[in-house]
Amino acid sequence: MTTPGQQQTSCLLMVQGMHCASCVSRVEQALKSVPGVADASVNLALGQAQVHFRDRPPSLEQLTEAVARAGYSATPVSEIKPTKAAAPQDSSLAALRQRFVVAAVLTVPVFFITMAHLIPGLPEITFPYRDLLFLALATPVQFWCGWPFLSGAFRILLRGSADMNTLIALGTLSAYGYSAVVTLGQLNGYHELGNHLVSPVWFEAQMVIITLVLAGRLLEERAKARASEAIRGLMALQPPTARVVREGREIEIPLEQVAVGDLVSIRPGERIPTDGVVTEGQSAVDESLLTGEAMPVTKRPGDRVFGGTLNTTGAFRFQAEKIGQETLLAQIVALVHQAQTSKAPVERLADRVSAVFVPVVVVIAAGAALAWFTVGQLTGTSAWEPALHAFVTTLIIACPCALGLATPTAILVGTGRGAQLGILIRGGEALEAAGRINLVILDKTGTLTLGKPTVTAIVPLDQTPTRELLRLAASLEQRSEHPLAVAILERARNEQMAVEPVEDFEAVPGFGVRGRVRGRRYLVGNVALVMDQGGTLEPSVQQTLDQFAADGRTPVLLAEEVQDSTPPAVKLLGVIAVADPIREGSQEAVANLKEMGLEVWLVTGDHPGTAEAVAKRLGIGQVVAGVLPGRKAEIVRQAQQKGKKVAMVGDGINDAPALAQADLGIAIGAGADVALEASDITLVRSDPRDIVVALKLARRTLWTIRQNLFFAFVYNCLAIPLAAMNLVNPMIGSAAMALSSVSVVTNSLRLRHFGKSG
Repeated sequence: MTTPGQQQTSCLLMVQGMHCASCVSRVEQALKSVPGVADASVNLALGQAQVHFRDRPPSLEQLTEAVARAGYSATPVSEIKPTKAAAPQDSSLAALRQRFVVAAVLTVPVFFITMAHLIPGLPEITFPYRDLLFLALATPVQFWCGWPFLSGAFRILLRGSADMNTLIALGTLSAYGYSAVVTLGQLNGYHELGNHLVSPVWFEAQMVIITLVLAGRLLEERAKARASEAIRGLMALQPPTARVVREGREIEIPLEQVAVGDLVSIRPGERIPTDGVVTEGQSAVDESLLTGEAMPVTKRPGDRVFGGTLNTTGAFRFQAEKIGQETLLAQIVALVHQAQTSKAPVERLADRVSAVFVPVVVVIAAGAALAWFTVGQLTGTSAWEPALHAFVTTLIIACPCALGLATPTAILVGTGRGAQLGILIRGGEALEAAGRINLVILDKTGTLTLGKPTVTAIVPLDQTPTRELLRLAASLEQRSEHPLAVAILERARNEQMAVEPVEDFEAVPGFGVRGRVRGRRYLVGNVALVMDQGGTLEPSVQQTLDQFAADGRTPVLLAEEVQDSTPPAVKLLGVIAVADPIREGSQEAVANLKEMGLEVWLVTGDHPGTAEAVAKRLGIGQVVAGVLPGRKAEIVRQAQQKGKKVAMVGDGINDAPALAQADLGIAIGAGADVALEASDITLVRSDPRDIVVALKLARRTLWTIRQNLFFAFVYNCLAIPLAAMNLVNPMIGSAAMALSSVSVVTNSLRLRHFGKSG
């Protein structure tokens, strides 16, 4: 969706009527042929098409007409209300279930009568007009229960093409037509023949095939519905109404009517309707379905809350900041949708195969039938039966459903599970890139550390009390926005200390600040600023500074300028140590990355001494410190030139170039929006351990895709020759075809149980 004045760059279509990889290929080709379409990616498991536009996008009517010309129907997702989205799927599933039940009821007696003699102790069941009864029961199975296959094949045939429906329709119609001709041809002499038929009929095979294919499709649709449970669960989190404060009283309004700035009231047990900041009250909020964090998070005034999360015990009010598509929940849903409609590069082989698969199978089936008919004619044995057997079985067993479902179902389940764990994977390319990573480059500030410096020590260097040192430093820093200044001011506020007014304030970029407090001039900054103003460092002072650096703490010096001194001179009053605490889990994350066989580097713009100290505590051997943002991207590029497959992890604006340059960009969720936009994987929580979880999930999903594709290819490579050689019964072939699709989806569903331990 776009706002007025924006040009739409992509859209999502719901496509009906697709059943196999050939369908996917056909719809993609139809959409790509529309002028203005840059690319189109179709997901069989979701029944959706993601269409990307060039500078002059086509109309939605052009896109839906192109899909219709290919033999399918499409509806823009923007026209489907979220609350009604499940209804078409439910009605379609109900219709499919009804056809299957009717087919099963009519097929079971025919199958039992035909196969009873194979059960020890039971004779062959024969009676007058048996085949005529079979014809009466098989006709509704063929033309009503099997109507979706027949109508689909006819639509595609009118456009000079073929798909899965073509294979099923050709196979079942051949068996039904042959059997009907034999049955009707024998009517005149049926009484003279008694209970024994001159030529066998194939009604039981035709009926069982349709019943089993319907059963397989029913199981497949149910499994696909389970595969998309994660995204539907996320969409269902947002409550339909909100309780807002208007004119001094609380009123309940539809969620769509909530505006930015509204004061929203939340009671215990309610879901939070939109994003905002707590203004009054206190409670614990369960954010597990957004972040994967099991423990409720305490919320006080000033803390952020997110739409879809669950309030547990207390009541509070918050001011709405983000609504509609701007909320975190909406962005997560959008990212997961984008991922689930994407394709992994590994799927390209399947796309190329599926484009020619059905025509090749029809040719193989026809060739096998001709060969068996010829052998029968030359040997004087039955010709029609083995020819029809090979033709029907080859068509049925070769259905490319599993091939089309192999990749999208794994991506669907994997990305959905990631969203439940607070890990947003942008799509198939990110999954495949994660599987090749052998080097992880970590930013320090905000990634491995909290990104919020705090004062850890105040060391007087003369007789000045520590509180006075803090008061002077905070007074000088009150006009500065530097993170170190913020840490000093925060410490003063925590100690309920009032700052003094500052005069003649001057910020010295890269060094510190200076100014006049109570008539005396002071400076606060790094060693370079003190030395530049004529200061000297006694050995004991240098030892203190070295100790702070070894501990990963940044020293801030406070000095008083000596009046009327020529040259300028300063008197050191004290040192304030500021540290950016290491995040909980950083050490565990680094250790786990190494256990995965990955090389780990630390690349940061921080001071080399501080960076080395942090790296030593975390067990990181390779450190590059004091680098500018452009240099980070260059370091990534140099590693890539040496053959490394690089994952870059960062959180800030300065990390965006490196995230974009890396083979895999991973952004910490608490970071800047530009960093999130440049990343391939976003961690909603700022927990470094989620880096490991994300890489393991991506690897597991990619491995599942490869398993599915391997199974689909091997199945067809083995099944088609066996069918062509008449080594497989048509009914067994139809069961094997149905089970191949179900097995692929079931294998993908195993990803739903992926845990943080991998």
